[in-house]
Amino acid sequence: MENGKFIVTDTEAGVLSVRYATPSDASVLAGWWNDGAVMAHAGFPHGIGVTEEEIRESLEKDSDDTRRRFIIEYGKTPIGEMNYNRVDKKTAEIGIKICVAEYRNKGLGRKALSYLITSLFDSGYETIILDTDLENKRAQHVYESLGFVKLGVRYDSWRDATGALRSAVDYSLKKPDFISFLN
Repeated sequence: MENGKFIVTDTEAGVLSVRYATPSDASVLAGWWNDGAVMAHAGFPHGIGVTEEEIRESLEKDSDDTRRRFIIEYGKTPIGEMNYNRVDKKTAEIGIKICVAEYRNKGLGRKALSYLITSLFDSGYETIILDTDLENKRAQHVYESLGFVKLGVRYDSWRDATGALRSAVDYSLKKPDFISFLN
């Protein structure tokens, strides 16, 4: 750890790092979460309508034993966020968003996820789960490249903010199947 950041990789263009999200990140997260362009892939084309204060209060409750949110930075620029939720002693559920469009499709999310997954397995978790929208092919490709196994599709399992039915793909990962993209 260096200056409160976990260095994921050092590239020619800059350092990719991951750090705990703190209450002082509430304005950045609110900007992303309330931006329909950022949140459309998750079914929220108008954002999620959360306030900075709600985020700040929620971040104050983060703990390694329950839930933790992270800010992904490239150089000194916040570019996205990740999180995990403890499902039980052996299972964690994760999520990620590269929120700044110009940093997508560069392999940075895959490297940040590699760091998070390695950390979770090293902490004693045996299974990591996640889900993604059936239409989010980019995310499915990334998860499968890391070794996640598709468990199934929940067709028309929820309604998005516009009332449209959406489907979700469920994934699971065990340590022997994990393919890390860390250098």
